[in-house]
Parts: sequence; structure tokens; C-alpha cells
Amino acid sequence: MLIDKGLTLFGRYIILMGRAFSRPERIRMFAKQYVKEMSSLGVNSIGIVLLISFFIGAVICIQMKLNIQSPWMPRWVSGYTTREIMLLEFSSSIMCLILAGKVGSNIASELGTMRVTQQIDALEIMGVNSAGYLIMPKILGLVTLMPFLVIFSSATGILGAYGTAYIGNILSPEDLTLGLQHNFTPWFVWMSIIKSLFFAFIISSVSSFYGYTVEGGSVEVGKASTNAVVCSSVLILFSDVFLTKLLS
Repeated sequence: MLIDKGLTLFGRYIILMGRAFSRPERIRMFAKQYVKEMSSLGVNSIGIVLLISFFIGAVICIQMKLNIQSPWMPRWVSGYTTREIMLLEFSSSIMCLILAGKVGSNIASELGTMRVTQQIDALEIMGVNSAGYLIMPKILGLVTLMPFLVIFSSATGILGAYGTAYIGNILSPEDLTLGLQHNFTPWFVWMSIIKSLFFAFIISSVSSFYGYTVEGGSVEVGKASTNAVVCSSVLILFSDVFLTKLLS
């Protein structure tokens, strides 16, 4: 029963994505909506990304210094581990999990409200492909800006680590710099960006599906928003395992 329900949901999701990625009827209207979604979903998320990344970078640096550093290890180990954690997991995977809660619930509740207030039905009556008009700009907008959010997150996390070095006196800035530069692999930056592109597509498409297919009233909109966040988070965690193995 559960498998049948899952396969039905997946089939409806594939059909909806097929409608969403059809050729836009009016390029100018699509471009305007695309820019609007980039601002709404990506630019408006920069603040929370920078805030969380700064403090997480500071906390990681402190924890590495207090719990891993020992007289038997080089003094730059704390900086090295902070860089690797920020690049490999936090800025791509964990940050996308956080954004799934903010962006995913926003998308699902917006489309769900449009569905229950019959705005989507009105678009269909006017002959507009509502899936393409509403969903594709959201997906492309988030996918476009997610790599920049990942880069900002990594850079801000490193700034947070420097904050603990200068203000908290946890370790010297010289040792931190040496650790950040030690054995740097540029591919890790690209791997983080590639993973974030997949996660951005999961967040936007799954949340759009749950919001677009709402049936009922305002209570169902809330449930759809919750389901979108939960499903997106689970899919991000599953895909993170496979992408990490594939790209490493």
C-alpha cells in the first residue's frame, strides 16, 4: 500500500515536471517571473545564510581546537578541519537542509494558497500553462543562485573562524591561515557547488509539487508545506550519500 502510494506520487511528480519544463509561451513574461523568483528565493536568503555560516564557522573552529588539538598534532589542524567541514558538508548539504525549511515552505504555501483560492484554475481557464508559468521560474531561479549562496556560506564560515582567532584568542591567526591553506583541493569547491545544484532542484521541484497539488482548504496548505519540507530534507540526505560517493 505504501509502495503504491509512493509510486503514484512519483508518477504525478514526473508528469507535473514535464508540464513545468515545457517551452514558455511568452519569453518576456517568463524572464520577468524568473528575475522575481531569483530575488524572492535566493537574494532574500542571503542574510540567514551569512548569519548561520558565520557562527557555525566560529563554533567548528572552537570545537576542533578544544577537542581535537593535542601536543602530538600540528597547530594548523584546527584550521584544516574547519575548512574541510565547511567545504565538504556544511555549506552544501547542511545549508541546503536549512534552506529547505525556509524556501521550501515558502514555495509550497504560496502555490497551495493559489490553488485553494482558485488562482491556478483561473490561469488554466485563460489558456496559460500554469505549471510552466509558476513552477519553472522558481526551479531555475533557485538553481541559478544556490552556487552563490554556497560560496558565500563557505567564505563567511571562514570569516567566523578568523573571528574566534582574533577576538576569542582560541588559536593564532597565523596557525589558522596555515591550516586553511594546507593541502587545498580546488575540486572540493566544485563538488560542493555541484551538490548544491541537485539540492536546489530537489527543494524547488518537490515543494512546488506539494503546493501545486493541494486539495482542500487552508489546513491542507499547512500540511502540504510541512510535507514539502520533510520530503525535501529526506531526499537531500539520500542524494547527499550518493553524490558524495560519486564525486569523491
